[in-house]
Amino acid sequence: MSWWFLGGVLLFALGIGVSIALHEFGHLGVAKAFGMKVRRYYIGFGPRVWSFRRGETEYGLKAIPAGGFCEIAGMTALDELEPDEEPRAMYGKPAYQRIAVLLAGVVMNFIVGLVLIYTLAAVWGLPNINDQTPATQIGSLGCVAATQEPDGELAPCSGVGPAQKAGLEEGDVITAVDGHRVKSWPQMTARIQDSIGTVPVQIERDGETETVSVAVERVERLVRESPGDDPEQRTVGAIGIGGVQPDPWREYSALGAVGGAVGFTGDMAVLSFQGLIDLPSRIPAVVSAIGGGDRDDDTPISVVGASRMGGDLAEIRAWPMFVLLLAQLNFFLGLVNLLPLLPFDGGHIAVVLYEKARDRIRRIRGREALPPVDYTRLLPVTLTVAVLLGGIMLLTVTADIVNPIRLF
Repeated sequence: MSWWFLGGVLLFALGIGVSIALHEFGHLGVAKAFGMKVRRYYIGFGPRVWSFRRGETEYGLKAIPAGGFCEIAGMTALDELEPDEEPRAMYGKPAYQRIAVLLAGVVMNFIVGLVLIYTLAAVWGLPNINDQTPATQIGSLGCVAATQEPDGELAPCSGVGPAQKAGLEEGDVITAVDGHRVKSWPQMTARIQDSIGTVPVQIERDGETETVSVAVERVERLVRESPGDDPEQRTVGAIGIGGVQPDPWREYSALGAVGGAVGFTGDMAVLSFQGLIDLPSRIPAVVSAIGGGDRDDDTPISVVGASRMGGDLAEIRAWPMFVLLLAQLNFFLGLVNLLPLLPFDGGHIAVVLYEKARDRIRRIRGREALPPVDYTRLLPVTLTVAVLLGGIMLLTVTADIVNPIRLF
């Protein structure tokens, strides 16, 4: 484990903390602008580590860096208020002001994500995420060099390689090696390098799935134990295939990066939304990974797993992907908070909209408006969502500790 990895983990964790702090600052700023009283603004949960008071608001840090909160007086009608707080209670404010406060955190997440994407576009360019080429599609076939020079150059070779002899073709998509699913080229390469003898390789060709037996050759290659290590000569397996090489990045000028960042942010938001929809179906894979099964790259991760990925990227100085990962995390946090379920911001927005629609219907019928929603009736739903969310967090943190996703 290198200092670059540790530094990357800490830097990414700091980035998560700043993202959470800005999310809560969005709530705080809009609440104060509308004259609401913000009692406390804290980053983290659990025991208090440090705090100070400025005006009527207490600011501070807590021991568990797993979130944050902005306590606004009268956020619900259940909140006990001091006499001076009653005129400024959030639940007594107009609906549009309450919704603006609740949306401010989500908007802040998307602003942070957009700024990160613009920085990425202006400095390095943007990845071509709309390219539909499968990650494990074969782009070339050839012979297998017996050795590799210290400078990375492969020794000359001739003839037909094992993959071509077995009947693999350009355009085939490899989906499994020796019974193990593969979804990336490095993952597939690692499986082949670990193979000895003849192994079954599952492919997709013209919409059909086939399994081909390939005789793996043992060759000398430069291999890294982990991303930051120096390469060492080792005897590994090879079958003589190369991947498709699409144009991975698009470069922009400082001005052109504005349009590129906006379009890319839309694409990222769609991908994050799809990931959120797919989340429940991927939980069984997390449970399997905890039990020792293969950890797929698309299984959900916690802040622990995301920070470890940040460490992997820092170790090979892949700063564009580091920034992209942090931006994606902000988009995902924003979308999660929009879910129309308590205790998320979207759940509170749903309550406000319900109150507004309910009272409008009553006025049309000539009746008086009702008091704010009784949150005690919503407590079972809130507790259920909180328990499910806590369970998912516990599972992902456990999986990220015992069987983490490693990018390389």
